[in-house]
Order: sequence, then structure tokens, then C-alpha cells
Amino acid sequence: MMADETNNTEETPVVETAAVEAAPAEQPQQEGREGGRGRGRGRGERGEGRGGRGRRDRDDRRGRSQEEEGDELIEKLVHINRVSKTVKGGKRFGFAALVVVGDGQGRVGFGHGKAREVPEAITKATASAKKKMVRVPLKEGRTLHHDGKGRYGAGKVNVRSAPAGTGIIAGGPMRAVFESLGVADVVTKSVGTSNPYNMIRATFDALTNQVSPKSVAQRRGKKVADLLGRGGASEAEAEADAAAIVE
Repeated sequence: MMADETNNTEETPVVETAAVEAAPAEQPQQEGREGGRGRGRGRGERGEGRGGRGRRDRDDRRGRSQEEEGDELIEKLVHINRVSKTVKGGKRFGFAALVVVGDGQGRVGFGHGKAREVPEAITKATASAKKKMVRVPLKEGRTLHHDGKGRYGAGKVNVRSAPAGTGIIAGGPMRAVFESLGVADVVTKSVGTSNPYNMIRATFDALTNQVSPKSVAQRRGKKVADLLGRGGASEAEAEADAAAIVE
């Protein structure tokens, strides 16, 4: 009996010490995992905060650039068309807008957009027009360099350069194009359809075919004065006209 008691008393401390020694070994690992998770979440939250601020800054800059660009451009609403779709329970109405945008200094574009509301359709058309702007060479910054013709579908237009003081002799969609372009003197005539979409496209066909004497001279490897002097003008007059050309 005495031997059994001594054995029990000797084994019990061994077990307790083993348990005490094993417990601290597991705690640092758990704390490390929890700490790692906490640090990971903190970094993620900080990263998300920085990313959110970066996106907001980019959006603000993009909004400011669009506002600045919108202040410089001339926007003309040419046509709004209302369409309806018959569905079960009634009709659904939609709107299509045609917009012309220009800077008044030789750049112009057009675009169209569709939406359920008029303001949204105009916004879409304006954004589309800004993406498709083209450069048109102008004589003295007020009129076209030469006469031209444009055609799209059943739409046919004739455009002619005019002397100073003539004004914009054009009607409907064509007037909006030339006002946005910055042309002050021009004579136009529309032959064929009165569809504003086809008239606008025909007008842009005529404008994209415009060439300046400077571009023709560069293509042919000659001077501008040589081209302008072929109409019977003297060399001095041709050089003066060449120096006065402003694209």
C-alpha cells in the first residue's frame, strides 16, 4: 500500500507539468494566427480606403475635364424623335436625339442617342458627337476653301464658299453644322430628302472632302504660291494670298 501511494504521488506532478508546458506552446501559434488575420484585415481595409480615394479622385478629374470641355464646345440639338413600342398593358415611349457639337474653330461632330427620357438621350448623343469630331480646313477662318458636294442615301447637298458678309445661307440641320463649325460665310443647298439624319451625313461627306491649298501643295511637292498663281495672278499677289491662308 505504501508503495502504491508513493507511485501515485510521483506520477501526478509529471502529468501536471506536461500539461502546463504544452499549453504555452500552443498559445503563441493561436495568437500569431489571430494577429496575422487582424493585420491582414487592417491592410485590406487600408488598401480599400486608398483605392476608394483613388477612384474618387479619378472620377472628380474626369468630371472636371468633361465640364471644361463642355464649356468650350458649342452644342446644337438638331432633332428629337419619339418612338413607341406596344406591349402587353399599353405602350412604352422612347426618344432619339440628334446633336451636333463643335468648337467654333474648325472642328465639328455629330451623334445620336436613344433613351427612355429626353435629357438622357441628349446626353448620350452629345457624348457620341464629342468622340467623332473631325477637322475641316477653313479659308481665313470664316468660309470654305472651295465648292463641294456631299451625298448620303437620298440626301444630297451642295456647299459653296462665299465672300465676307454673306452669312450662313443654310436651313435646318445644315445651319447647326456650320454654326458649330465656326463658318461665318457659306451658301448651301439641299436637294432630295429632308430627313435630318441623311442631311447631316451628306453635309459631313461634303466637309470631309474639303482640302486646303497647303495640303495640296505638300502632296504635290510644290509651293502654295505656285498653285495660287495659275489663275492669272502675279507672283506677288500669289505670295500674298499664300501668306494670308489660315487653315
